[in-house]
Amino acid sequence: MSFKDLRNLTEMMRALGYPRLISLENFRQPNFPLVAEMLLWLVKRFEPSADLPTELDSEQDRVILIRTVVQFMASKAHIKLNPKKLYQSDGYAVKELIKVAAVLYSAMKTNTLSEGEDEQGGSVLPTFDIGSKLSELKQTRKLGTKITMKGATLYDLLGREVDLREKRQAVLSKNLEIQDVEAGLKLSVKGVEEDIKKLQHNIENVASNEANLEAKIEKKKVELDRNQKRLLTLKKVRPAFMDEYEKLEVDLRKCYEEYMMRFRCLAFLEQQIEEFERAEQERMEERQSATRKIMEKMKQDETLRSMEEPERLQSELDDLDDTDDDDDDDEDEEEKGAPQPVAPATANAKRPGKSAKNRPSGPAANRRIYGSMTGGVDDDSLDSDSDMLLDDDSAESEELEVNEMAAESLRNRKSAKVKMSATTVQENNSDDDF
Repeated sequence: MSFKDLRNLTEMMRALGYPRLISLENFRQPNFPLVAEMLLWLVKRFEPSADLPTELDSEQDRVILIRTVVQFMASKAHIKLNPKKLYQSDGYAVKELIKVAAVLYSAMKTNTLSEGEDEQGGSVLPTFDIGSKLSELKQTRKLGTKITMKGATLYDLLGREVDLREKRQAVLSKNLEIQDVEAGLKLSVKGVEEDIKKLQHNIENVASNEANLEAKIEKKKVELDRNQKRLLTLKKVRPAFMDEYEKLEVDLRKCYEEYMMRFRCLAFLEQQIEEFERAEQERMEERQSATRKIMEKMKQDETLRSMEEPERLQSELDDLDDTDDDDDDDEDEEEKGAPQPVAPATANAKRPGKSAKNRPSGPAANRRIYGSMTGGVDDDSLDSDSDMLLDDDSAESEELEVNEMAAESLRNRKSAKVKMSATTVQENNSDDDF
C-alpha cells in the first residue's frame, strides 16, 4: 500500500458521495467491515437492483460475499478483482477498491464535463480518426470470426459431453498396465521418427526444388515477353476489313436511330388508337343508353296512345257519320224545293241513303207510272202494263252500282280522315323523340 493510492481512494469515494469519512489510518490494520461496506455501496452504484448477502458473522458468509462481488464485477463491469487481497482487508485491498472506484469516478467526470458544455451552449463532438482504427478493425474482425468458430466448436463439444463423460470416466477408472503404456509410447515414437525423416528429406530437396521453380519462372517470363510482343504487333497491324467494319458500324448506328424513332412513333400511335377506341366505346355506350331510354319512352307513349286511340277514332267516326247525315238531309231539302222533275237514277246517286229507304222495294219500284189530267179511263190504260214492263235486271244493276259508288265514296272519306289523324300522331311522336 502506498500513501498515494490511499489518498486517491479517499478522494474518489468523497467525490462519489460515499456517506462515511475514510481516513488514512483505516487500512493500517485489517478492517473487513469497512471493506465489505464499501464493496456493497460500489456494487449498488453499478446495479441498484443487485441482491448481495449482508451477513458477515461467520467466515463462510464473508467468503460468499467476496465471491459474489468478484463475480458480479467481472460479469457486469468487466473488472477483474483479486478476492484474496479483498479478503485481507488491508492496504492490498485498497488497490482492488481503486479499480472499481476509478470507473465510477471517470464516468462522473465525463458527465459533469458534458453538462458544463451544454450549459455553455455548445456541444463539441469528439474528434474521431478512422484511419488510426483500421488495423484495430481488422483485428476485431479476425477475433470475431475466431470467437464464432470457438463458440460453434464449444457448442458441439458440450452436446457430446454426455457420451464423452462416460468414456472419460471409464478410461480414468481403468487400471493402466505398463505393457500398454510402453506399446503406446513406442507407436508415438515411431510416428515422430517418420515425421522427422520426411522433414529432413524435404530440407535436403529444397535446393533442387528451388532450381526447378526458378527454371519454371524463367520459362513463364519468356512466354510472357513473347506474348506481349505479339500483342503489340497485332495492335499495330490494321485488318483489311476494318474500313468496311467502320462503315457498317456507322450505317448500323443510323439504322438504330431510325428504328428507335419509328418505334417511339408507333408506340405513340398505338396509345392514341387505344385512347380513341376507349372514347368511341364510351360514346357508343352513352348512345345506346340514350336510345334505350328513348325506346322505353316511346313504348310508354305508344301504350298510352293505344289506350287513347280507339276512343278518339270512335269519336271521329261518329263525327263523320253525323256530318254525312247532315249533308244528305241538306240535299233532300234542295231536291224537294226544285221545280223541275228529277230522274230516278240521279236522285238515287245524290242521296243513296234516303232514296233507298223511302223508295218501295220489289217489282213495283222498277215500274214507271204515267197518268193524265183527265180522270176518265182511256183505252191506252190497257196498254200501260206494256209500258210498265221494264227490264228488272237493268234497274237492279243500276241501283247496285249507285249504292256501291256511294259506299265507296264514304269509305274513301273515312280512310282519308284516319290517315290525316295518323300522320298528326306520327308528327307528334317525332317531335317528342327529338
